[in-house]
Amino acid sequence: MPLTAADETPERPQPAGGLRIVVADDAVLLREGLVRLLAEEGHRVVAAVGDAPALVDAVLLHRPDVSVVDVRMPPTHTDEGLRAAIDVRARLPGSPVLVLSQYVETSYAADLLADGSGGVGYLLKDRVGRVGEFLDALERVAGGATVLDPQVVVRLLDGQRGGRALASLTPRERELLALMAEGHSNTAIARRLVLSASAVEKHIGNIFAKLGLPPDDAQHRRVLAVLAYLRA
Repeated sequence: MPLTAADETPERPQPAGGLRIVVADDAVLLREGLVRLLAEEGHRVVAAVGDAPALVDAVLLHRPDVSVVDVRMPPTHTDEGLRAAIDVRARLPGSPVLVLSQYVETSYAADLLADGSGGVGYLLKDRVGRVGEFLDALERVAGGATVLDPQVVVRLLDGQRGGRALASLTPRERELLALMAEGHSNTAIARRLVLSASAVEKHIGNIFAKLGLPPDDAQHRRVLAVLAYLRA
């Protein structure tokens, strides 16, 4: 089943002069460290806040290109940041959000993807120390991609029980779906697996068909496929 242009990870044009970013983390050292890192890379942090309500206010005010959000924030330090990120996307559909977490929680990633649109990422905080990987993920999320930390994907593979549709995928198709979950484009997947572009398109088309995801103008099929993967 051939792919249409909409089946590729959508790319929003990157603004000249770097991204406009909101940073939300209650840990002052990490928050300020992110601000400095992003500034050194040519991006502009338009707001740096320490709690969930301030995050929502900052995003509504500044309309950033992407927000970087800690999952656990005051007052309970459970999932306030995540809930605020979901609230932001409900108020500003498609607003790109990259969530950082200390631990792998696949349910968090599923919650972020539940609206069926792209521009979301879920990374472990350790990934920030790998500056190149972090910045690449940030820019891909700002461009509309869905990016999951490789460790989240490993956890999914280790614990996956699978439904009937996912169980019908071949090992190669499951491998491609894992790479889609990490936010890789068709071109990057082809390069990683040493496949032709047409072979990748054919495999992804088969994945969509087996998961029952026909063309849909309202929702992005790559995101829905990854969501099915997370929920298995």
